[in-house]
Amino acid sequence: MSTRTLPLLFINLGGEMLYILDQRLRAQNIPADKAKKVMNDIITTMFNKKFLEELFKPQELYSKKALRTVFDRLAHASIMRLNQASMDKLYDLMTMAFKYQVLLCLRPKDILLVSFNHMDAIKDFVKDTPSILSQVDETYQQLIEIYTPLSNGEFQLIRQTLLIFFQDMHIRVSIFLKDKVQNSNGRFVLPTSGPVPRGTQIPGLIRIFSCAGEELTRLQFNNGGNYSSAQREGSFEIFGDRVTKLGTNMYSVSRPVETHMSGTSKSSAQHTKVNTVPNPLAKEELNLLSRLMGGLEVQKPGSTDTGFRVNLFATDEEEEEALISRPDDLSYGIVNIQATKDQQANAELAKIMGEFTESGEQSPSASSKGDDLLAMMDGL
Repeated sequence: MSTRTLPLLFINLGGEMLYILDQRLRAQNIPADKAKKVMNDIITTMFNKKFLEELFKPQELYSKKALRTVFDRLAHASIMRLNQASMDKLYDLMTMAFKYQVLLCLRPKDILLVSFNHMDAIKDFVKDTPSILSQVDETYQQLIEIYTPLSNGEFQLIRQTLLIFFQDMHIRVSIFLKDKVQNSNGRFVLPTSGPVPRGTQIPGLIRIFSCAGEELTRLQFNNGGNYSSAQREGSFEIFGDRVTKLGTNMYSVSRPVETHMSGTSKSSAQHTKVNTVPNPLAKEELNLLSRLMGGLEVQKPGSTDTGFRVNLFATDEEEEEALISRPDDLSYGIVNIQATKDQQANAELAKIMGEFTESGEQSPSASSKGDDLLAMMDGL
């Protein structure tokens, strides 16, 4: 069934990716102007107009491997490079953070408020760059126009679609483990107390009505929790208080973040690998991916513009160990998109690719930018 889930998944995962990369660049004491260039490159690509036009079409979610391919391209939209283990860790952190946020939403519509928190943060990253800010604002307007009129049932379908997508992902994250919101098997601990969803009442009262609709009697019962009244409604406008903290930056206080595969996840991954059946829609999915990413060519480090590497682990040794110990099925083997062949085969696709390429053209200072950033981050 086609839903409006994909844009929300993309924006929320993208927001988490930017939080993580920003935290990592700060932890490495990268000068603010240098880090800003990297963030601007990624956000510019993320909010490309033609890319988002394809993304906002009602459609089924991609497979995990296909979505990982999209974010691999996005993370490498600048001259920054991530080895596979670091990219795996980045994707694990992104997905587990958003999975936890979806689980904590008191009502399905709150997913939109989480998305707006991510969009607010993305706007703040580019607040001093008007050209990129206008791209983000256009997407904001699309979100408001498309999602605010949706019914509760449609948001419930979106939430269920997201939870089905995340249901087999049980990566342990150090922040969640330390805060005791995640068990050692990678499953989240959900609170049984706190504010009730907006539009509902605190449990503890049974009312019995007659056939005519008249209240006959009331029975009190112990609800077994410590509930409070619903929070006030968050703003669904382009500016406003979202009320919920879900979707805000949990890395604002610098602390190391590690991911670990649980024993359950490893055995589950191996079991899945044995029973994998070829997906008959794989060709169609690749065609869709080529439409989305045809123009997002990853810049190849060359003699005049050498890329720099970011390591999400404390040392290179830890990164190598993580790559060796990770189950093959969870490395999301990247899908290779043959954009050139598609360009020759489809005139409409060629036009989209051309616009992607134009939007992604390097500025005259791109070469010197690469050298500066490489020298700056040699120590990673």
